[in-house]
Amino acid sequence: MPLVNFRDPSALADPAHRWIRPGVLFRSAQPFPAADAATAAHLLDHGIATVVDLRGEAESDPGDWAAAEAAGVDVVAARIEPTNDELARAMRTMTTAADLGVFYLLMAESAPQGLAAAVEAATRPGGVLVHCAAGKDRTGLLTALLLDLLGVPAEEIVADYARTNDAIERIWAGLADRNRAALNEVEAGRLVVPAPLLEAPAGAMETFLDLVRTRHGGAAGFLTACGVGAATLDAFRAKAAARTGAPEAAAC
Repeated sequence: MPLVNFRDPSALADPAHRWIRPGVLFRSAQPFPAADAATAAHLLDHGIATVVDLRGEAESDPGDWAAAEAAGVDVVAARIEPTNDELARAMRTMTTAADLGVFYLLMAESAPQGLAAAVEAATRPGGVLVHCAAGKDRTGLLTALLLDLLGVPAEEIVADYARTNDAIERIWAGLADRNRAALNEVEAGRLVVPAPLLEAPAGAMETFLDLVRTRHGGAAGFLTACGVGAATLDAFRAKAAARTGAPEAAAC
């Protein structure tokens, strides 16, 4: 079954390839229901050698990527789990796109080991696919950090994030029987999803990027605080930066 919300961010965020090389970074939702031989062939056709799974342990299943692993694709678990009390409060009080952006920062700050493992995996040879459950929130914040690390302008990062809205109905249909319960509380016998989480509002990513810059000086500072070494940051830039990259990429 085709991967939902699958794309190379360079196609929208940098179609002229000024900052990022095409074919090095991909994003998607989790496989619905599980990867099969056709999914594995799709990965290989795009040169994807590594899958980075950002989901929590309760959300994932060993069989999700078994067909891809059998085809030679490595799968790296880099867990980002929205489980602490501060995140729970932020989810309960979430009403605006800006609230969702704050939630993204809190989630990223709560999972330095997961982010560090994901960035390390992104330096591996070949294409790398990053995914969570919907391919929207955790995938969105990690993709944003990696694109910011390469100097991609904020407006282009936001545009790539918002493109998830094109697939939102298929995402929620795919999640309906599985992961939704792991991410939400039950009230009056029904799952409650904060309205901003039902979409990919541009304002959420704008807020997240603003907070990363004001609190951490940008993606490089934030990832360094997460324990990502300078050599790893340099390795990702060497792999993913456009050969004729813009000055911003070199200045990160």
